[in-house]
Amino acid sequence: MTRGISVYLEGDSNDYVGKGLCGGEIVIRPPKASKFDSTANVIVGNVCLYGATSGRAFFRGIAAERFSVRNSGAVAVVEGVGDHGCEYMTGGCAVILGLTGRNFAAGMSGGIAYVLDVDGSFKNKCNPEMVELMALDQEEDMEYVKQLLTEFHEKTESLIAAELLQSWPEATKRFVKVFPFEYQRALRQMAEEKKNSAVNQNGGGDFMQPLPALPPVKDIEDVVSDNALEKKRLEKTLDKIRGFKKYSRETGMYRPAEKRLKDWEEIYNFDHVRKGLRVQAARCMDCGVPFCQSSHGCPLGNIIPKWNDLVFLNNWSEALNQLLQTNNFPEFTGRVCPAPCEGSCVLGINEPPVTIKNIECAIIDYAFEQGWIKPVIPQIRTGKHVAIVGSGPAGLAAAHQLNKAGHLVTVFERNDRVGGLLQYGIPTMKLSKEVVQRRIKLLADEGIVFKTNINVGKDITAKELMEEFNAVLLCTGATWPRDLPIPGRQLNGIHYAMSFLEQWQKKQMGNTITPLLAKDKDVIIIGGGDTGCDCIGTSLRQGANSITSFEILPTPPEKRSNDNPWPQYPRVFKLDYGHEEVKVKFGQDPRQYSILSKEFVDDGDGNVAGIKTVQVRWVKDDTGRWKMEEVPDSEKVYKCQLVLLAMGFLGPERYIANELDLDLDPRSNYETPNGKYATSVPKVFAAGDCRRGQSLVVWAISEGRQAAREVDAYLTGTSILPGAGGVITTLKQG
Repeated sequence: MTRGISVYLEGDSNDYVGKGLCGGEIVIRPPKASKFDSTANVIVGNVCLYGATSGRAFFRGIAAERFSVRNSGAVAVVEGVGDHGCEYMTGGCAVILGLTGRNFAAGMSGGIAYVLDVDGSFKNKCNPEMVELMALDQEEDMEYVKQLLTEFHEKTESLIAAELLQSWPEATKRFVKVFPFEYQRALRQMAEEKKNSAVNQNGGGDFMQPLPALPPVKDIEDVVSDNALEKKRLEKTLDKIRGFKKYSRETGMYRPAEKRLKDWEEIYNFDHVRKGLRVQAARCMDCGVPFCQSSHGCPLGNIIPKWNDLVFLNNWSEALNQLLQTNNFPEFTGRVCPAPCEGSCVLGINEPPVTIKNIECAIIDYAFEQGWIKPVIPQIRTGKHVAIVGSGPAGLAAAHQLNKAGHLVTVFERNDRVGGLLQYGIPTMKLSKEVVQRRIKLLADEGIVFKTNINVGKDITAKELMEEFNAVLLCTGATWPRDLPIPGRQLNGIHYAMSFLEQWQKKQMGNTITPLLAKDKDVIIIGGGDTGCDCIGTSLRQGANSITSFEILPTPPEKRSNDNPWPQYPRVFKLDYGHEEVKVKFGQDPRQYSILSKEFVDDGDGNVAGIKTVQVRWVKDDTGRWKMEEVPDSEKVYKCQLVLLAMGFLGPERYIANELDLDLDPRSNYETPNGKYATSVPKVFAAGDCRRGQSLVVWAISEGRQAAREVDAYLTGTSILPGAGGVITTLKQG
């Protein structure tokens, strides 16, 4: 809508109202005969005023999520907004006369927002990384807001606007001015330049200096450092606008299988990935509603389109700033996460998705190479002491956040090294232990205390921690493995996958230990998933004679099935690193699908010698539920001398729960209220796999961050730590 066009609507509207507004005016209000409270009802949908450059918008009612995203010049008044209001805003003005959702002003670098803080909750809903919250006490601001309120009331008959005008200027005390730091810096710079210009025009001396020889003439784009010019320069060779159609997805993220299977170095082809990274970043479409941040995408709410664009512009330092807003440990997720963000990438609807995981990993690795990642020691301490039980990704993330808030954090780890799953559950070729130790050292340098070889509940009681600390956070993980109780289970040579992986990691790190070895053995791994694949890769490098993997489910389809639509995580056939390596060495994929183990075979000396199996098929019963049926005459015995059980975990071990009499949920996890982290015992909290069940590293980090926020609020009455990012599921319940 360009200048000269205006739209007046009595009613409501859907998503994208005012997208690309460039000078026109939009007025939307409830019908004049309606009697409902407009401040409590949504009148326009998601992503209103996306990318607006100028014009005016007046909405008498609430705007849903992502209001005024990437607005660069439009002026808007609305009676409330959902999550992610004014995200990435670079100009214009937004007046919010009601409640806001979470993550307000994330990435906001320009423009100004004036928010009516109805109930005092706005500070906790605003993302403070890039904006300053100020009082509405400047005469210029007060007059401007009053003018907008007057215009808003005249055009919509807003009751809240009328109420505020009647109590003006007393009403100004209820407003918060949201002022981006970057905008403030730009204004200061402009004022300084204006001052210098005035000095130069008035004359700076009594005589003129001789003019120096003129340098060779250069194109302005070659000498001016400016993001816009840089972008234009890049677009001469790389097309960001059409990159999603022009460029193919990079598939060579791993080193060649025939080379990497011979060593324990990380499997990733970092140099190759780095060379083509900006091409991959150019494939990002910068979607209006980025589903990579949705409830099906990144649990951390990583600001993915933003740092994709910054990598494209070669602005690595700002890309790092955006990444660290939401993710404490991108060097971990960039290596081991299965990337649900890529599964929900909008480009993935009809093309291979953007290589988000590779870009994330490259940003943080480059930052470490440049020396940008340094310990940040809190300047103020609260004097509150927090004990965290478990040093896996959830425990480390919680410790990092609570330390930022100024609390004194002690992390208890029952093993001999810090890191939990990251240290001993993921093999070194997938996650280098140097990467893990580098982060642990940073956390320790920031003031976090780590105590190893202390098993809380045995070496020290949980009740003792409760007496010594102001709060206790349980991040013990889901460490109770699922067993396979079939005949012959007692035979030697049958082990849990995690024990196999842990022992080998300890051996590699110099522990005096005799690990389980696959060398010269026929190995069978029961269970797929990441742990099963890690067992395949480890067994192969140890020199296994043969490797077979059993999966009870049927072979996944090559493409999404009808019951697995986008943006859900794609349940499709994939060739992971371990599968590819076995295929290269032995000539075939190690996986056997639709297979059920019936009995472990004894070699006569109490050792396992094989597994009796049967094929199964999956059919739907009369109610539409899937059930498993054995296929007649499909019995087969597979030879093996080592069996690794990689069938997942049932929940946390029980001894802490028994000591504290903690409530457990039906899945045997520590029970907390929905969306909360406080357990049934006062001052005891839980996060990670021990609370939500076996899950991903990225979910554990998210849990740790949000639990830390709740613990911080418990200790101080409020919290300055950021809330959850991303787009949340908003389905109506009941």
